[in-house]
Amino acid sequence: MRTADRSRGTPAPPYRTPPRTPSPPRPAPNPPVAAPHPPPAPLPPMTPAPLAPARRALDVTLSAVLLLLLAPLLALVALLVLCGSGPPVLFRQRRIGEGAREFTLYKVRTMRTGSTGPGVTGGHDGRVTPVGRLLRRLSLDELPQLWNVLRGDMTLAGPRPEVPGLAGRYPPACRWVFAHRPGLTGPCQLRSRAYAADLDGRADPERHYLTVQVPERTGLDAVFLHGATVREVLRLTGRTVLYVLASPFDRGACEGGGA
Repeated sequence: MRTADRSRGTPAPPYRTPPRTPSPPRPAPNPPVAAPHPPPAPLPPMTPAPLAPARRALDVTLSAVLLLLLAPLLALVALLVLCGSGPPVLFRQRRIGEGAREFTLYKVRTMRTGSTGPGVTGGHDGRVTPVGRLLRRLSLDELPQLWNVLRGDMTLAGPRPEVPGLAGRYPPACRWVFAHRPGLTGPCQLRSRAYAADLDGRADPERHYLTVQVPERTGLDAVFLHGATVREVLRLTGRTVLYVLASPFDRGACEGGGA
């Protein structure tokens, strides 16, 4: 008996495309990494630039009067910080004073405790607390520096007090500024919001600060220090008051820069 041929007339099974294995997702491109910073060079000892006795008398008088008059405001600021982010209220940091000598600077704390990052602060720095952003915009975080002025660590108007880590990386042509007593206000402090906004979005804000902003800042300081009379200090102090009072109406304003 012949065996039946089952291959005839039997349709071939349909061809099925094997399932494709999904390819792994592409890793996100790494953000640009800033080149490592050179270690800060130690500042050589400098002969302090003398401060005129009339300017020192103005420093003592105004700082003492303002500390007494602003004591209730300082208490309110302290309460806002405690309610917003807890203690501590004061922020202490070593800064470079006249003659390249270090001193302890006092400010109201505006950043989150334990936060790290660049030594300069941009206009929209994520380390700043909501209360701190308001205090920076109104420059209320600077009020404790009146104590530094009264002690003689600072003066009412002068160069910005710099942190040692950045001061040691200043261009050599700009280091002359550390012979002078730093100021609570000054021509550069009146541009603090613009300088802070200029740092936003920079891959390396410290490098931009040191290579672009520092030469401009020290140029402005040189012009002021050349004619830093009592009258000029009072005029600059008045401009500072107007600058602070105008900040709530400046739609493009952001918190001040600096460390």
